[in-house]
Amino acid sequence: MNHPEIDTDGIRRQLEEARKALLEQSSESQESRATVVLDQQSVGRLSRMDALQGQAMAQAEEERRQLTIRRIDSALARLARGEFGECIECGEWIAARRLEWDPTVLKCIDCAE
Repeated sequence: MNHPEIDTDGIRRQLEEARKALLEQSSESQESRATVVLDQQSVGRLSRMDALQGQAMAQAEEERRQLTIRRIDSALARLARGEFGECIECGEWIAARRLEWDPTVLKCIDCAE
């Protein structure tokens, strides 16, 4: 049974919308994560370093985005199984306000510490 104090339909919609937005951001930023190819004759060393740094930042951002998508997928799976809101450590209900703030949390506040 999902958490009795949570609007599971609302949480599901919120998670699905967040997932969709992250996938769109991922698609839009694909070019900035691509391999940096610069003509060494026409581009200075600092420009190459800036391009490489920009690429590294875009790749790190994509890793964070993919982690968030996996957390959202996990929360959606828990909703489907009827386990949403249960702490994975102690089995007690996670506080409703904590779930509303971040529906992807896995542990109650006591087990998270």
